[in-house]
Amino acid sequence: MSIESREMLINMGPQHPSTHGVLRMILKLNGEKIEASEPDVGYLHRGFEKLAENMLYHQFIPYTDRLDYIASMNNNQSYVIAVEKLLGIEAPPRAQAIRVIMSELGRISSHLVWLATHALDIGAMTVFLYCFRERETIVDLFEETSGNRLNYNYSRIGGVAFDLPEGFKDNLRKFLDILPEKLGEYHRLLTKNRIWMSRTKGVGILTREQAINWGVSGPVLRGSGVKWDIRKAFPYDGYENYDFDIPTDDACDVYGRYLVRMEEMRQSRRILQQALEHLPDGQVILEDSPYVSPSKEKIMTENFSLMKHMVLTIKGMHTPIATLYSATENPKGELGFYIVADGSGKPYKLKIRAPSFINISAMPTMLRGNYLADVIAVIGSLDFVFGESDR
Repeated sequence: MSIESREMLINMGPQHPSTHGVLRMILKLNGEKIEASEPDVGYLHRGFEKLAENMLYHQFIPYTDRLDYIASMNNNQSYVIAVEKLLGIEAPPRAQAIRVIMSELGRISSHLVWLATHALDIGAMTVFLYCFRERETIVDLFEETSGNRLNYNYSRIGGVAFDLPEGFKDNLRKFLDILPEKLGEYHRLLTKNRIWMSRTKGVGILTREQAINWGVSGPVLRGSGVKWDIRKAFPYDGYENYDFDIPTDDACDVYGRYLVRMEEMRQSRRILQQALEHLPDGQVILEDSPYVSPSKEKIMTENFSLMKHMVLTIKGMHTPIATLYSATENPKGELGFYIVADGSGKPYKLKIRAPSFINISAMPTMLRGNYLADVIAVIGSLDFVFGESDR
């Protein structure tokens, strides 16, 4: 580079606060304009896919909590559905409804963390505090149900670990009653805010065609005007029985992705209201399946030798090799599990289709022609988590 040249190559991250210590962006700048960029990932070195090959199917459930750790309930659900499809079993209706409740609460919780950190990165401190105020209520509901506040380990192959605790439905209704007012507060703080609009409108353009070609999913895809949601296209856990809309925006920019996620929280509230109203009675885990561990009550009332059956096995599945790909609509996009089974109690191979990893890949397209300061806004609009990217 000559001394007269305006071009330079710089690193943003991984130490930059807005890259969260795990993303390095290599930027080629002409003045303050971005001519080219390259995301550099892999700083976490987690190795979850290889770990899965060395443990029983049910033992991998807690590891899914650590993928997108902002939406652990959704990860649990996605993985156990994949194994259930592999086994040819289905959770009881009540368990499916409970999973939907936990999944949509997880979606709202994840979007609240996204909005809080996205706004904070751009300079809006108040929104950060407001969003965490509401998220705390959701975390309290999760703690009531599972006993944990971050990594829940709640879904099970064949159902869920426990039924809803006493008072859960009342507490959830109270939260759903106040949510519209709180979402209105966020809109009043940001949606017509001149600074917010100038930092997000026309920034990080990803056209409809580019979004499809890159394979992005979730709010990033819908923020480019593509009406695609796995809950509608390939329903699971009874989503075909719920009435909700798929929010999209044709702006294809940071602002459009913001509006999509804001509306998604309203749609999740609609689903939760329906799930509460039509919550069926019955068991929350398959009791008579050879693939499911006995219930706590069964263990206490029957012989102690039942303890040895607490390990899930695929004993009885006589096919020598089976492969399956199963995907769900996580808060960040399509989370998929590709499993190769060999008839034993462990997956022969397990690969994870992480939405964050794919969405990050589209960043060079979004950043080209924007300014250095716009990198932060684009990163926030993608809402990625490196727990699932560096899997």
